[in-house]
Amino acid sequence: MKTLLILRHAKSSWDDESLSDHDRPLNKRGKRAAHRMGRLLEEEALWPDLILSSTAERAATTTLRVVDAGGFGGDILYLRELYHAGPGDYIEAVRELGGEAGCVMVVGHNPGLESLVQTMTGEWHTLPTAALVRVTIPIDDWADLETGGGELAGLWRPKELD
Repeated sequence: MKTLLILRHAKSSWDDESLSDHDRPLNKRGKRAAHRMGRLLEEEALWPDLILSSTAERAATTTLRVVDAGGFGGDILYLRELYHAGPGDYIEAVRELGGEAGCVMVVGHNPGLESLVQTMTGEWHTLPTAALVRVTIPIDDWADLETGGGELAGLWRPKELD
């Protein structure tokens, strides 16, 4: 059994219109939400063995704030191909890079992540910024990851916490 954690980046800032979409930072609310989701991972004992994150500033910063909040010490890989990725891109990245990990987290963007949850579980869920989804998948090796067959085992939205 493998666990896939799916985390949408936290709320980003639109204050500097000169920045490209890829370079937009988190706003204050996003920074707080990312920190809160890191604490949630620690509280729920959901730390992944590996994190695959989009290279977009808002996703990379979300990743760093999440891991700092809970003391994560595993590997983080930043992948340009997860920026504006579709579900197949996330599945391919996990299939190729998951290795021996029991639990892998992907950090990225909508609409790809909502589609990934639906693709893996058959269920549609709205993922606001910094939402976290836990999917359990009955496989022994990430190389065997395919669409479908996963079970939604948890869904947390920052506004619903505390």
